[in-house]
Amino acid sequence: MRFNKKNQSNEVLEGDLTPMIDMVFQLIAFFMLLINFSEVDRAEDLMLPVSTLAIAPETRPDYQIILNLRPDGTVTFAGQEVEKIDFMNVIFRQEIDFARREGVTNPSDIAVVIRSHRDTATGLVQKLISKCQESELENFSLRVKDTPY
Repeated sequence: MRFNKKNQSNEVLEGDLTPMIDMVFQLIAFFMLLINFSEVDRAEDLMLPVSTLAIAPETRPDYQIILNLRPDGTVTFAGQEVEKIDFMNVIFRQEIDFARREGVTNPSDIAVVIRSHRDTATGLVQKLISKCQESELENFSLRVKDTPY
């Protein structure tokens, strides 16, 4: 096979980087959409109680409210701190209205997940559950830290 040397020039050929840059921006946008924003609901400073009998839920509920309860009675919901459990009724009403817009018609279908610090008094957890029940929220689960057998 012979190559024709007459047509060769001394030009430097450069690749067009525009499609690659476009693809990088599309990948960044794609992964930004996949970020799990539910981590906002988890307060990392909470030390959950330990249980060997805890069973993880089999299915994730369609709609859930995650409440973080500290030993001083402060409740954190969606990054917002509420200093007294008595003020939670307003937040529950707002969340029930939002759930209705999402297609959840019955408040008892909303799962309330309570993540309580291990040093929190049981009475505070019961008070938080009773405030939920006043707002017709009846589906509860308490989160604990699993320990292997």
